[in-house]
This record gives sequence, structure tokens and C-alpha cells, in this order.
Amino acid sequence: MQLCSLYNEQQESRRNIYSNLTQIYQAVQKFKQELKDFQSFSCLLMKNFQHHYQDCVSQIADAVQGTQLENENLQLFQARAVDLEQSLQEINERYQVEKQKRKALHNNLVELRGNIRVHCRIRPLLPFDTESGDPALQNRSISLSEKVVHATDDETVLVRCSRTGHPLINKTFQFERVYSPLESQKIVFGDVCPLITSLLDGYNVCIMTYGQTGSGKSYTMLGPHSESDPISPSEDDQEIGIIPRAAGELFRLLSENPTVNPRVEVSVVEIYNNELFDLLAKDSSGTIFGVKRDVITTKEGKSNVPLLTYELVESTAEFMKLINKSLQLRVKHPTLVHADSSRSHLVVTVTLTVSVPFDSFADQQSSQKLYKEILCTTPQKVMKGEKPSFSPRGLSPAPIPLDPTEQQKQIQTKLQLVDLAGSECIGMSGVTGTILRETSFINRSLAALADVLGALSEHRGHIPYRNSKLTHLLQDSIGGDAKLLVMLCVSPCQKYLAETLQSLGFGSRARQVQKVQAKRRNLLVSGKSK
Repeated sequence: MQLCSLYNEQQESRRNIYSNLTQIYQAVQKFKQELKDFQSFSCLLMKNFQHHYQDCVSQIADAVQGTQLENENLQLFQARAVDLEQSLQEINERYQVEKQKRKALHNNLVELRGNIRVHCRIRPLLPFDTESGDPALQNRSISLSEKVVHATDDETVLVRCSRTGHPLINKTFQFERVYSPLESQKIVFGDVCPLITSLLDGYNVCIMTYGQTGSGKSYTMLGPHSESDPISPSEDDQEIGIIPRAAGELFRLLSENPTVNPRVEVSVVEIYNNELFDLLAKDSSGTIFGVKRDVITTKEGKSNVPLLTYELVESTAEFMKLINKSLQLRVKHPTLVHADSSRSHLVVTVTLTVSVPFDSFADQQSSQKLYKEILCTTPQKVMKGEKPSFSPRGLSPAPIPLDPTEQQKQIQTKLQLVDLAGSECIGMSGVTGTILRETSFINRSLAALADVLGALSEHRGHIPYRNSKLTHLLQDSIGGDAKLLVMLCVSPCQKYLAETLQSLGFGSRARQVQKVQAKRRNLLVSGKSK
């Protein structure tokens, strides 16, 4: 019985072991199948990864190649841009050189023709441009302050003329130089400065400002000033005008050549109500006060002021001290246009006397004679084999016979600096009484100046210099052989459009005047007879 029981237990145990082994075998087979499936999936995943990797590498290579191409194109464009910039710079430099040559040739042409140089300065808009003295115009203050005058370039003024119910009309005016409102006093004087050199070269020079009241004439000529704040003689002051800068430049040039033994004398006059007043005359106590003088015409046809006071100055500081004292005597009254309006024409005359060696003068005379012969010879006559003829205007008066024993001669030249009183519309300025009478005299004297220029441009036989003390005094500068520069000063706003057009028209007519060609002083005084 026990053996049978043990046998049964053994069989049962074998069956259990077989069953367990079967389950283990099935599990192993299942695991093998899953491993094969995983291996197949891994291979497929690897293939997909390699495919995507190759695509990415290809895209990166294309991107790198494209970037390199773009960089190469960018470098080409940059090189081309540099070349274009260099070409533009070269063209601009060539343009500036040609522009300067053209200006120099134009200035030579102006000088040969004897024309008047005309510059135009447009002042910036100021607070009083929005104010109106006429109650009927108060409602139009915005349009009246509109800027209608523009500097399109350094030689052209554009004026936009507009009236209610009329189409817009653009008018242009050409001058030797046009200054925008942004250009400084220093820039303005930069174009005037060569005339100071001409003074030392033996030429008479006249510089005058013309324009309406409040257009910036006195600012251009003198700079900002008042009785409590006189004009500074220092060139460090950026706002000083032509007169103090001209004095500084004159004495600077003289200091560079002290061997000429310069003598600088100054006279200051004002023309008020068609009367001439000497602003440097002194009373018995030495106090400066205005003394009435008269203008006469000498036998030689030159204008002269007998008994006019001339003060010797040896520095810019002394010069400006006299100018500041004279300005305190100048007549000024407030108007609706300008609170400190000058009611007279101011004329500052600088007389320069220098000594030159006899040999230098003789060389100068011979070169001048040869130069005039070349200028006066007509090409047609040269081609025909005729002897050259000379224009009477091109010839200077016969020089005084020279004494060979004299070692030096004296040459005298004059620089006139003129700050004209401003033209104005009586209705706009709102003046009455005495000031109205002043306005009438100012406008009449400026009209006389325009008449003289008109007569000169039309080559009339009679030039009406004596119609006004102003034109009589400036006769030698306007119609003589001096180098004359007219500085037009204009307002940019609609409010003063009529006065601006009148000033620009005056400047255009002045450019048409053909004067006697500017020439050096050759009427010398002996070095012994000072």
C-alpha cells in the first residue's frame, strides 16, 4: 500500500513539473516572438531615423550653402555700396570744385561787367510775425505767419504767392548768394570777407543792407545791440555782425603786413529826414553829438562831405568804441512792426591809407595795364588783324608823374558799411505824427535809390543822384568804380509778402546795373605829403 501511494505521489509530481515546464516553454516562445517583433520595430525605427537624419543633413547642407551664397552676395553688395559711396563722394567733391570755379568765374564776370553783387538773407520766423497792427487782420494771424519764402539752394529764392480766390503762383529770384534762416552770422561774413582783402588790394568797397523794417538788416550789419548792451569787439561772440567782423578782419590782415604803415580813419554819419548828421562831431567839452553836414560834388565829380569828422583808430576795440557811441545818437522809435526801429540810414566809412614801395607800385601799374589791354581787346578785331581798341571805362585816370627819388607812395582806399533804414507799409507799422514823417522820408530816399539803379541799368544820360542825400552820399559807390555788395534782408512770412517781393525786385534790378569796372587806386600821394 505504501509503495502504491508513493508511486501515485511521484506521478502527480511529474505531471506538475511537466505542466510547469510547458508553461515556461510557452512563455519563452512568447518572449522570443515579442523580441523578434521588437527587433523588427527597432530596425524599422532605425531606418526611419536614418531617413529623417539624411533629410535633415541635406536641408542643413542646403541652408549652409544658401547662407554662404547670401553672404557672398551681401559682400558683393557691400563692396558695390562702398564703390558707389566713393563715387558719390568723388562726384560731390568734383561738383563742389566745379561749383566754386563757376562761382569764381561768375564773380569775375560780375566784376568785368561792373555789376553789383547781390546776396539775399532770409531771417527766421519771429514772435511778432503772428501779431498784426491792423484789427481787420487779427482773424488771419495764422495764415499771416505762414512761411512763404524759401531758399531752395544757395543761389535761389522761392516765393509762394497766394491770394484768396487766386491760384498759387511760385516766383523765383536768382542772386549771387542766398542764405537760409539757419545760416549763421559767421557764414554770412565768410562770403563778405574777400571784399576786405580787396580793400587792402587797392579797391574801394561798399557793403549795404536793404529790406523792410524788422527784416534783420541791423542784426546782419551790427548784431544784437542796445544802449545797455553795446556791440562786443570780440570775434568769440557768434552773433556779432558784418561791421565788427570786418573791423576785426581788417586789423588782422594789417597785422600780418606791418611794413605798409597803415593808417585807419573812421567816420560815421546818419541820414535822417533827408539831412546828413556827423555822429562823431564833438562839442567844446569833447562830448560827441550829431552835427548837420552837407554833401557836395567835387570838380572831379566825386561826392564829398566838408568838415566831416574822421577819427584815427588802431584796433578793433577802438573802432567798435566809436561805433557804439555813434549808435547811441542814432534815431530810433518803436513801431508795430519793430520795437526798436531805426529811423535813419547809417553810413560807416573806413578810410585806409597804406604805403607801398615804388618798385611794387610800378609792377602793379604795368600788370594792370597789360590786364586791361587783354580785357579791352575785342576778338573780332584781333581776327581781322586790326589794332586793339580800349574801352574808356576800362582805363584808369592817368597816374601822377612819379619822382624816381621817392622810395614809397601812399594808396588810399575806402570801405563803406551802410545799414539802410527799412521800408515799411504805414498801415502795417501803425505810425503817426513825427514818426509818420520819418517814414515818408525813409521811403522817398529808398525810392530815390531805386530810381538811380533804374537809370543806371537803362544807361540814361542823367542819373538822379541829387534827388536824395542818401544817393548823393553813396554816388561813388553806386555808380563809381567801387566793389558794391547789396545784402537783401527779407522776412519769410505771408504777413510781409508785399514788402518782401519789393525787396527781391529791388535786388533783381540792382543785378542788372552795369557799373564802371572796379579798379585799384592809382592816384597816389607822395610819401612826404601825408
